[in-house]
Amino acid sequence: MPISQLCSNTHPILQIKACNLNNNDTGSKSVTGKPKASPQLNRWSRARAIRSGRKLDRSSSRTQTLEPNHSPPTLPFDVDSDDAVSEDGSEFRAKSIYIVSDGTGWTAEHSVNAALGQFDYCLVDHGCPVSTHLFSGVDDVERLLEIIKQAVKENALLVYTLADSSLSSAAEKACKLWGVPSTNVLGPITEAIASHLGASPSGLSRGASGVPLSDDYFRRIEAIEFTIKQDDGASPQNLAKADIVLTGVSRTGKTPLSIYLAQKGYKVANVPIVMGVDMPKTLSQVDPKKVFGLTINHGVLQEIRRTRAKTMGLSSGSRTNYSEMDYIREELEFAGKLFAQNPVWPVIDVTSKAVEETAAVVLRLFHDRKHKCTMSRISKRY
Repeated sequence: MPISQLCSNTHPILQIKACNLNNNDTGSKSVTGKPKASPQLNRWSRARAIRSGRKLDRSSSRTQTLEPNHSPPTLPFDVDSDDAVSEDGSEFRAKSIYIVSDGTGWTAEHSVNAALGQFDYCLVDHGCPVSTHLFSGVDDVERLLEIIKQAVKENALLVYTLADSSLSSAAEKACKLWGVPSTNVLGPITEAIASHLGASPSGLSRGASGVPLSDDYFRRIEAIEFTIKQDDGASPQNLAKADIVLTGVSRTGKTPLSIYLAQKGYKVANVPIVMGVDMPKTLSQVDPKKVFGLTINHGVLQEIRRTRAKTMGLSSGSRTNYSEMDYIREELEFAGKLFAQNPVWPVIDVTSKAVEETAAVVLRLFHDRKHKCTMSRISKRY
């Protein structure tokens, strides 16, 4: 299909912008390579690194045209792409995913990452390299078409969340014209909600100029400020003001989990469990349904602490029991006794859980208790 058909498109902005495309534009190449196999405990972290392109090396590249079934008859630019050579000498094409949004891109980016999480087995162990590229704040057709044009060159998948109906329509038509596989993340759910509510969407991206900030925004900012001030047992007099209180031994992920929950609008305090140090008296004044205990496998905790000790500049000969197995076992047993003394506290094992997964368990239990719809459980641990 010739470019003249795009120029004659009924959308007036798309007519002008598509006809003025620069034929000599170039874009970044996708990063390719084959990741090495990793132990079970590193699967998720390596998969995330692969998705972001940090762990992939470009072995070699060459220029070639797109395959016939991926190339429209006529394009307003030259198309080239990279091939990668794996460690065993076989060639494969790396996969790129372009994420386009007229806002921050948070929704589309997290949707893509959540979907890619279903392919961790492929990304880590089976040589399926992929890199994601986020293009946020795309608010005009010209920039949108330049991104789609680059997607053609890299044979990339385009995932977009464009609230502006004209931009969304332009993306759909350009992708169809140039043979770019694409998906509109917000389209189906927006249409379903519009039908359910009997109202039309505003067509404005979140945070667009002129749109007043919501109460939810200020609530999240307040929660983040509170959580930072309450990190690692600071200001125990404010524990009663927290929505959620996390407790556990050192390096069980209390701080990252607290920040993650705070970004969702929850005021979180975390209190470390240290042998020989009494828990703050104000903790007993907190509604026990708000308190959550965190535990972890002793072997995994030792590896985490050894890594932490190295980053702190502590040599293996330093006199510290921080990462010694006997001390770790004793510390976990001490925490276990504290949890047993407070049977209302749910205890979450974070050994094989990502922060998002632990947060999901915390929030499910938190809201079940808040709305008094708790379900019977087989074990006290989650």
